[in-house]
Amino acid sequence: MIYYITGGERSGKSSYAQNLALSFSNSPKYIATSRIWDGDHRKRIERHQADRDERWTSIEEEKDVSNHINPKDVVVIDCVTLWLTNYFIDTKNDIEKALELAKVEFNKLLDLDATIIIISNEIGMGVHAQTEIGRKFTELQGWMNQHIAKNSDKATVMISGIPLTLK
Repeated sequence: MIYYITGGERSGKSSYAQNLALSFSNSPKYIATSRIWDGDHRKRIERHQADRDERWTSIEEEKDVSNHINPKDVVVIDCVTLWLTNYFIDTKNDIEKALELAKVEFNKLLDLDATIIIISNEIGMGVHAQTEIGRKFTELQGWMNQHIAKNSDKATVMISGIPLTLK
C-alpha cells in the first residue's frame, strides 16, 4: 500500500505521515533522503530527528530507498523533493535523466509488500522560480509528483495542518 502525502512547506506533512505510520506499526522505519547542504539544513534535519522517538528506525538514503524496505515494513520516505534534488544534481541538472532514474526507483516500490508513506512538496503552487535551474526543478518535481500520485493507493494534500483526501 502506498500513501502519498503532499503539500506546501510547513503544512504538517511530516507529522501527519509519522502519525499515520504509527497507526500501522509500533516500529516503523523512517528513510531520510536528504543530503546535508549547510548548517541551517542540518538544524532542520535535527528537528525532524527529535520528533521521532525510540520506536523509529532511522535510515539515511539519498537515492536507493527500495533497498531498505522489507516485506511487511511500515516506512515513511521523507521527502521526494530532496530525493529528486540528489538525482537532479548527480545528472548535472538533466531533467529527463533525473526523472527516468527517479521513476525506475519509485517503480520498485510498487512491487514491495509493505506500507509505504511518501512525503512530497507542491513547489509549483508557490512563487514562480526566478532562475532557469529553479524552473527546471519545479517541472521535474511536478512530473514526479504526478507519477507518484497516479500510482499511489491513497493521496492526501496537507493545507494548514489539515489533511484533504485526493484519492
